Amino acid sequence: MSSNIQIPKTCQNCGKVFTAKTTVTKFCSHRCASQNYKKRKREEKIQEVAPIVVQQVQFNQEQLKDKEFLSIKEACFLIGASRMTLFRQIKQGTIQVAKLGRRTIIKRSEIEKLFES
Repeated sequence: MSSNIQIPKTCQNCGKVFTAKTTVTKFCSHRCASQNYKKRKREEKIQEVAPIVVQQVQFNQEQLKDKEFLSIKEACFLIGASRMTLFRQIKQGTIQVAKLGRRTIIKRSEIEKLFES
């Protein structure tokens, strides 16, 4: 059963005007339909991951509030600086650190001293 319906529509992907033969057609070509499908799938993946990333950042901030001793990574996150900047400050003697084996620990009061002066 075929019909001779011709409906002028605008492609939802490229915006080009085309003649549709059915009422549910949204795209002017297979290529536009494929591009829109890929775009939708990409956005779904982003929406799926976004809440997890926000949750991890909030968790880290809550953990850092109570800690007296911080690792390099935690100190970088707290200050908002890169690892190299922090290591440069350690090398210059601005920040005093303690070593536990291979691990470098920074006392929270040392970081607070940076902002007092």
